Amino acid sequence: MPITLKTPEQIESMRVAGRLAAEVLEMISEYVQPGVSTEELDRRCFEYITKIQKTVPANVGYHGFPKTLCTSVNGVVCHGIPSPKELLKDGDIVNIDVTVIKDGWHGDTSRMFYAGTPSPAAQKLVDTTFEAMMAGIEVVRPGATLGDVGHAIQTLAESRGYSVVREYCGHGIGRVYHEDPQVLHYGRPGTGLRLKKGMTFTVEPMINAGEPGVRSLADGWTVVTRDGSLSAQWEHMIAVTDDGFEILTPWPSSL
Repeated sequence: MPITLKTPEQIESMRVAGRLAAEVLEMISEYVQPGVSTEELDRRCFEYITKIQKTVPANVGYHGFPKTLCTSVNGVVCHGIPSPKELLKDGDIVNIDVTVIKDGWHGDTSRMFYAGTPSPAAQKLVDTTFEAMMAGIEVVRPGATLGDVGHAIQTLAESRGYSVVREYCGHGIGRVYHEDPQVLHYGRPGTGLRLKKGMTFTVEPMINAGEPGVRSLADGWTVVTRDGSLSAQWEHMIAVTDDGFEILTPWPSSL
């Protein structure tokens, strides 16, 4: 599909949607505790989105996905389905991924949370994945390429001994949930699509503590590391500006 450059007015609408998505993650942060089910987290977010924000949870029914959130715990790379049987344990790391629709525009973001106290190894992976996301975002400007973005992410992650998942990537976003371009989290400098003002897309690297290989479970959604190692992910939605980038999903507090 063609890449749609957004007008300043359209980016303002995305800014509103992005801020609302980020507020959902701030709201749920206090409930990510040992003993809490991922189903409870999903229920609280659904009620907050629909009753408090009066927006639409984009994931519900999307290609048949049954829940508001993707909750990806420990070795789950992405697309974990919330379940009443999945109780968080002390030391678990969990990615919560949420997208809301406000006035037809999508706001998409995810971040890592700890249930209780993480191991030093888990905390290092989570911190490195955040740094890798930001390294990719910080090279965004008109004239840069998507290869520059992917290279920045890959270089930082691999320099710490981690691996980058290849099968899943960031994506263009706007009125359409997933549109072009695809934003790979690995690559070579100077290659790929050249960025222009008005492009809007997500940067959402999935970084594994072990090998990069993944596999899908029988539910058709949940993706896990093939070797059973931990995985982490962070996601921001951004816009290309006159001379750089704007994060459209800034978190309301330091969380």
